[in-house]
Amino acid sequence: MLDSVLIANRGEIARRIIRTVRGMGLRAVAVHSEADADLPFVREADDAVLLGPANPAQSYLDIDKVLQAARTTGARAVHPGYGFLAENAAFARAVIDAGLVWIGPDPEAVERMGDKINARNLMEAAGVPVAAGTREPVSDLAQAERAAKEIGYPVMVKASGGGGGIGMGVARDDDSLAKAFEQACRAAARFGGEPAILLERYVERARHVEVQILGLADGTVVALGERDCSVQRRHQKVVEESPSPGVTPELRERMLAAAVRAGEAVSYRGAGTVECLVDADAQDFVFLEMNTRLQVEHPVTELVTGLDLVEHQIRIAAGEVYSVEPRSSGHAIEFRVYAEDPRRFLPGPGKIGVWEEPEGEGVRVDSGYTAGNTVTPFYDPLMAKLCVVGATREEALERGRAAVAAFRVEGPKHNLPFCAELLDHPEFVSGDYDTGLVSRMRKS
Repeated sequence: MLDSVLIANRGEIARRIIRTVRGMGLRAVAVHSEADADLPFVREADDAVLLGPANPAQSYLDIDKVLQAARTTGARAVHPGYGFLAENAAFARAVIDAGLVWIGPDPEAVERMGDKINARNLMEAAGVPVAAGTREPVSDLAQAERAAKEIGYPVMVKASGGGGGIGMGVARDDDSLAKAFEQACRAAARFGGEPAILLERYVERARHVEVQILGLADGTVVALGERDCSVQRRHQKVVEESPSPGVTPELRERMLAAAVRAGEAVSYRGAGTVECLVDADAQDFVFLEMNTRLQVEHPVTELVTGLDLVEHQIRIAAGEVYSVEPRSSGHAIEFRVYAEDPRRFLPGPGKIGVWEEPEGEGVRVDSGYTAGNTVTPFYDPLMAKLCVVGATREEALERGRAAVAAFRVEGPKHNLPFCAELLDHPEFVSGDYDTGLVSRMRKS
């Protein structure tokens, strides 16, 4: 077993990983920027190393500095969390080349699944359903127009190497295609280098449902159930739940089997997520992408399965051979608590004057901040994840209402009022909603 783990991340996910690392009797090493020096994850670690200024390029994204921190502290392994360097194959290789244990899938799997076009072609070859779309990068608008006519409007336009919904847009005709294509190109250039664009058929009433997989050390891939991530603003998730209220048992069985095939196709090891687009009316699904890391919303899977996914990541990376029997009971919901305007969803950083987390049966809070901390404009404005679990979805909803009402945050703007509004919205309460729910709420 490993004796120490460096967490190459910040905020709530660093704090959450530290909790498991120390619970396993291992030494936790944190790295941080100057802007994050006072956050809870820094003082809760056994060791902490200052990387540099607030700018991520000079701190959390600086591979040499992260590896130097591991050498200085004697850390034996590196856990990347999510975001930053988590899906950077070059970082994974650098960690391994430095003689450290990489807590994640093989760099080759990260690379193969990091490009959406390559990933969808690989999945199609493995027998995983994929949407009608382009099989090669679209390099200019004329090519995009030809592809859109072949696929049939409406189409989804997105950067092949993008993530988190950034740069995605829907085109319903040639005019809107030009705007969506330009937007995707800008995002691709900003986040992925080459402006490789992908077009896929757009589903009007779609649900975003993902399957959590674990690739074990003996080569077995198991599916741990699905999460519904359809509550989104600007194609980015806000609320997730497990199991999905919009998936039938028959569809669930097919999705889980396809996710296992996806993992096997790349010899996957560790925790990963196969994201799918579900046609709510046809009760059918297609592959979207695979995230080769821990997801923000992993707690809802932990709450219904009783598994600690971070512990499994560490054990798999350490080469432990064991089996996992997927079991699930109850219903869990996660609310992402952002420092943002609850009406327009624009960041609203600031110093936290009051921070009172809810407690009680079936309530879990993974937070990155506390009273006196400042949410700065340098990073994602996620402050905490409020999770609830109940024996039924109705019980989880009731616990969610009570927990949201009891969560007090003063200082920065926050989206808890939106969470309260959602919990009483007829579509969400019924479970019969899709990715357009938040847009409809804001138009009403």
